[in-house]
Amino acid sequence: MKKLLCAIITLLCAATMQAQEEEKDVTKFLGIPVDGYKPAMIEKLKAKGFTPTIADKDVLEGEFNGTDVQLYVATNNNKVYRIMVADKNTCGETDIKIRFNNLCRQFRNNPKYKTFWTEEEQTIPDNEDISYEITVHKKRYEAAFYQISQLDTVAIYNKLKQSLLSKYAQEQLDNPTEEISTEIQKAYMRYELTAARNKSVWFMIAERFGKYYICMFYDNEYNKADGEDL
Repeated sequence: MKKLLCAIITLLCAATMQAQEEEKDVTKFLGIPVDGYKPAMIEKLKAKGFTPTIADKDVLEGEFNGTDVQLYVATNNNKVYRIMVADKNTCGETDIKIRFNNLCRQFRNNPKYKTFWTEEEQTIPDNEDISYEITVHKKRYEAAFYQISQLDTVAIYNKLKQSLLSKYAQEQLDNPTEEISTEIQKAYMRYELTAARNKSVWFMIAERFGKYYICMFYDNEYNKADGEDL
């Protein structure tokens, strides 16, 4: 009976932890929250079909978005804060320019993402010599997006209204004046900005021996180092 009780408690704890992880509004990679510990993250990535490389069992490889890639898991204080997706193969200047611009289009057309930049600011013009710009001007080609919150909008608004209880009565929040509605809207905009900062997904052109490839980063800024260890 005691063993059965212990087993039930263990299962309940595991289910609770799983539910808490799913509720976290953090960056996701293939539906997996970029969070938790590295060994668990590697196992989840393996379950998605990625396999360890011969050189390093912590580096995985497989296909992502139609391209052969390698995955790297970065941690801070043992917590995962980044999944880096790097093209396994390199290509020339024309092909990398096409690949970069196609990724910009794909992210822009994906309803899960938003960006603060215009298409012209992120894509590479057809006549641009990226080899010259990288070598001579040290230009860095990158594009940045952020994942839109997966939490219910109504739930977010209710949560933000509750945060104003120290300033307003519940009745005022339930029947807000124009001034209170504006304050709630501003709070929501701040929430969006925080989400944009902490749920970033960005990519850049990297160079190796005169050839190019894409590095893509799924970042959970909540777990990233911020000077706390200094």
